[in-house]
Amino acid sequence: MASSTILFRVPNTYTYTALSFSSSVSNAIPCRSFRLPISNRRRIFTVQSKIREIFMPALSSTMTEGKIVSWIKSEGDVLSKGESVVVVESDKADMDVETFYDGILAAIVVGDGETAPVGAPIGLLAESEAEIAEAKAKASSSSSSPAAPPPAQAAEPVVVSSSPPPPPSPPASDGPRKIVATPHAKKLAKQQKIDINSVVGTGPFGRITPEDVEKKAGIAPKPKAVPSPAAATAAPSAAAKPAAAPLPEIPGASVVPFTTMQAAVSKNMVESLSVPTFRVGYPVTTDALDKLFEKVKPKGVTMTALLAKAAAMALVQHPVVNATCKDGKSFTYNSNINIAVAVAINGGLITPVLQDADKLDLYLLSQKWKELVEKARAKQLQPHEYNSGTFTLSNLGMFGVDRFDAILPPGQGAIMAVGASKPTVLTGADGFFTVKRKMLVNVTADHRIIYGADLAAFLQTFANVIENPDSLTL
Repeated sequence: MASSTILFRVPNTYTYTALSFSSSVSNAIPCRSFRLPISNRRRIFTVQSKIREIFMPALSSTMTEGKIVSWIKSEGDVLSKGESVVVVESDKADMDVETFYDGILAAIVVGDGETAPVGAPIGLLAESEAEIAEAKAKASSSSSSPAAPPPAQAAEPVVVSSSPPPPPSPPASDGPRKIVATPHAKKLAKQQKIDINSVVGTGPFGRITPEDVEKKAGIAPKPKAVPSPAAATAAPSAAAKPAAAPLPEIPGASVVPFTTMQAAVSKNMVESLSVPTFRVGYPVTTDALDKLFEKVKPKGVTMTALLAKAAAMALVQHPVVNATCKDGKSFTYNSNINIAVAVAINGGLITPVLQDADKLDLYLLSQKWKELVEKARAKQLQPHEYNSGTFTLSNLGMFGVDRFDAILPPGQGAIMAVGASKPTVLTGADGFFTVKRKMLVNVTADHRIIYGADLAAFLQTFANVIENPDSLTL
C-alpha cells in the first residue's frame, strides 16, 4: 500500500489541510493545490484496493435474474476493457457480457449453470496479481455467508414464553373506586333504576357491560342468532381458499424448474390477466393472397412477411389499434408500427420485432424476418429486437389450426391470432354454390383504449388488403 498526502489551501486562514489517501497504486498521486471551503482540521480518507465486482447485468426491461451459460475466461486470465468475459442467459436471449476495466479475473463467484439476481456480483476483477489472494478470500467469504444463520433465527430461543403475563391487578384502596362502564350500560342501568356502583363488571379491566346490568336486573339474556348452515359452510370454505391443500403428487412424476425464458413468459402471462380484454373474430378470403404467395415465394418471401405487411398497412389507417396503455390513466399513440411475431424456440417463446413494417417493402421485410428468426433460434437477439413491438401477430395456421385466441402481451394494445386457410363452401347472391379459401383471424385487444367499433373497422381494412393484395408489393 502506498500513501500520498495532498495539501489543500483553506480560504482566509492560509493554512493547509492534509488529506491522506492510501491505495494500491505504488507511485504517489501528483495533484495541484486548489481552494476548497473546508474546516481547518485534518481528515483521513481511505481508498480500498482496486478489486472490482462484475455484476449480473439487466439485459432486458423484464429481466430480474440471469443464468450463467458459460464463462469465456477462466480465473487468472488477464482481461482488457471491452473483452467478453461470460455468456449470460436472460429471459429472452444469450448474450456476451463485457468487462468495463482492465485487470485479472481473480475469482468466479457464480459458476456455470447457476443463477443470480440482477445487480449481484458474479465475479471479481483484480487490478494486479498482488490483490488476487484478497479477491479470492472475499469471494469465499461472500459464498459462505448465506450458510450462516440469519440474525432473526438467533433470536428464536428468546421467544419461549408460553403465554403473556396477566395484567397487574389494580391496587386496593379504601376510598371510593372509579366506576368504568360503557355508555349503553349506564343508560340501561338508569332505565332499570339500578345503582351502577352495585354492578360487578366482567369486561376488560372490570368494565361494566350491558350484560352485567341485565344480569343485575334479572333480565334473561337475548339468544344469539344462529347462523344458517349455508352461511356456516361458506365461511370456512372462504377462509380455506388461501390455504388450499396441495395437489397430490402423481407417482413417477418429475419436477422440472422453469428456464429463465419460461419464467419470463409465465410472469408476462400472469401480468396480462390484469388487463381487461375482449376478442373479435373475422373471416378473410385468401384466394388472391395464395396466388400472390405462389408468385413471390421463389423470391424468398414468406407468408409471415405477407401477413405482417398487411397488418402494418391496416394499422396505418387505424392508429388506435397500435396504441398502448401502461398506467391505466392514459394511452400513447405509437409513431412507429413495429410488428412482433411469435416464434416458438427450444425451451420457450419469443417475439422478434419487424420494426417500421409499414415502411419496408415486402422483399426487404422478408429478408429482415429470416435474419431475426435465425438470431432468435440461436438466442442472439438484442433487447431492441424483441421488446419494441407495438402490435403482435401469432400464426398457428401453418400447423393446420383453424382458430384460436391469443393472450395480449403486456405493454401492447392488440394481438392477432391467424388460423389456417381452408376451402369453404359459400352461397352466392344468385343462389349458386362456390368454394373459396378462407381463414379466421381473432384479435384480442385492450378494452381500455380499443373499442368494438375500432377493432371491427381495423379487421375490415385488414381483410380488404388480404383480398386485394396488389398493394402489398408496392
